[in-house]
Amino acid sequence: MTDNNQQTQTTAVDAVPEWEQRFRAPRVSLPEWAEDAPARSLFVSNATGTYELYAWDRESGGQRQVTDRPNGTTDGVLSPDGAWVWWFSDTDGDEFGVWMRQPFHGGPDEPAVPGLAASYPAGLALGRDGTVVVGRSTDEDGSTLHVVRPGGGEPVEIYRHRESAGVGDLSHDGTLLAIEHTEHGDAMHSAVRVVRPDGSPVAELDDTEGGTEELGLSVLGFAPVDGDTRLLLAHQRRGRWEPMLWDVATGEQRDLGIDLPGDVSAEWFPDGTGLLVAHGFEARSELWRYEIATRALVKVDTPPGTVSSATPRPDGTVEYLWSSAATPPAVRSTSGEVVLEAPGARAPGSVPVEDVWVEGPGGRIHALVQKPAGATGPLPTVFEVHGGPTWHDSDAFAAGPAAWVDHGYAVVRVNYRGSTGYGREWTDALKHRVGLIELEDIAAVREWAVASGLADPARLVLSGGSWGGYLTLLGLGTQPQAWAVGLAAVPVADYVTAYHDEMEALKALDRTLLGGSPEEVPERFEASSPITYVDAVRAPVYISAGVNDPRCPIRQIDNYVDRLAARGAVHEVYRYDAGHGSLVVEERIKQVRLELEFAARHLTPGS
Repeated sequence: MTDNNQQTQTTAVDAVPEWEQRFRAPRVSLPEWAEDAPARSLFVSNATGTYELYAWDRESGGQRQVTDRPNGTTDGVLSPDGAWVWWFSDTDGDEFGVWMRQPFHGGPDEPAVPGLAASYPAGLALGRDGTVVVGRSTDEDGSTLHVVRPGGGEPVEIYRHRESAGVGDLSHDGTLLAIEHTEHGDAMHSAVRVVRPDGSPVAELDDTEGGTEELGLSVLGFAPVDGDTRLLLAHQRRGRWEPMLWDVATGEQRDLGIDLPGDVSAEWFPDGTGLLVAHGFEARSELWRYEIATRALVKVDTPPGTVSSATPRPDGTVEYLWSSAATPPAVRSTSGEVVLEAPGARAPGSVPVEDVWVEGPGGRIHALVQKPAGATGPLPTVFEVHGGPTWHDSDAFAAGPAAWVDHGYAVVRVNYRGSTGYGREWTDALKHRVGLIELEDIAAVREWAVASGLADPARLVLSGGSWGGYLTLLGLGTQPQAWAVGLAAVPVADYVTAYHDEMEALKALDRTLLGGSPEEVPERFEASSPITYVDAVRAPVYISAGVNDPRCPIRQIDNYVDRLAARGAVHEVYRYDAGHGSLVVEERIKQVRLELEFAARHLTPGS
């Protein structure tokens, strides 16, 4: 009887398509460890079918699930002493909520900061002495920062501004607080202010020159030593992101002189003598150790591909989450061991990516191409457009593109202007002609794909989520003859309505990108809005949307869909009960399956 049951289970598993197995395979994030209790760690896993937080005691080996919410939980942090797990709790995926906490070894949930009403999160810092700094954002108040001093008491507001701002970091001894802000009005480029916990000013560093220069700063963290006033920042003074040290007490700024192409970030080693440098270049990444005293740069050995996150440990080793397009992710250590594995079967691999460079109207465009092993073109081809827009596709494992490859499609991912990793000029290029510039680059790569024989021009799919969904709808309307099918997930569809309904931080970003509000620059919003071109759309359109999405709200999508329906255009809409995407594995699989089926129904079979 046992043998029969085992045979039945094996057959059932084998019958599950590989593309679904990739989504269902348990995964883990890079564990975060408590600064003063490094044996206590926190990670995210989908082991139950929903992404939730897990506590891991490395000394005992014990692991336990901390959160259990219908829409999942991924935003969590450990207190420095490892005694508490904090997480951000919204009600239905709308990103509007409060911080909760629970003892590391288990116990009842409790509000972490009583007295603060629900808001959008804008950063959190937990001090060793019990100081808590909470960043909040609401449509009514803009950005606010509140401090709770050791021993409790009511939260005290120490900062307020209409523009976007948030918690950067709290110094190791809790005497200094770094704030990232955009008071100059450029939401893409922050300045940094350092204050005491009572809000009194200490220092200010602003590379934007009052918003006249497209430069910005990002807080990477205070030195991990009591009394050390050095703050690690990322800057863009040489046309890319790279780190520097700023002593907020003396005002000294130290350029680290890291001569690597592409973007460079860093974080402190726990003893404060060195930095772990993350280097991203041409869709791949690597790690280095930088010795502050000698300026020596030493390579950290990692495989070719993408390190999506990394952290140095107190013993000098580095743990990192690594993958490639062909190989599923794993949490590894420079000690040579796999640090953490999720229980259950590992995800099937996929095919590697090929790099393609195409000359475009704004310079060379980098694209990543995957196709079924041994396949020759012309193939039905999916242009999978990344979100952001300040993001980039990389040589990293992704279950979505792999699903299309399994079904016989080529997949092309374009790092269009606006993408990160290719210098500030490339990232900032899309301002004012938002959407249209990105689509020029996608069109150039599309022409290459057809001319090279890779892509069948009659079976081209434009697809993407979030900003990629926005570009999908905009592309279907501005390039109606180019695409056979459009698949848009959580998109911006009606830019003006989206602006009025979205969270305040995104309104600030839109004002930066387009040069003002819809009332101030109506012609730019009209030129960049998919609904302007909806009557030109000829391809069948599939749209999926979260009904509680604060980033791409549902009303503006309904406006676009109503326009499609009014003229009888072929379209389908799938609405689900979550926010900007889902953390539930089966829901993700359902959405990909619906996209695959929609494309199969509407693409003309190849000859």
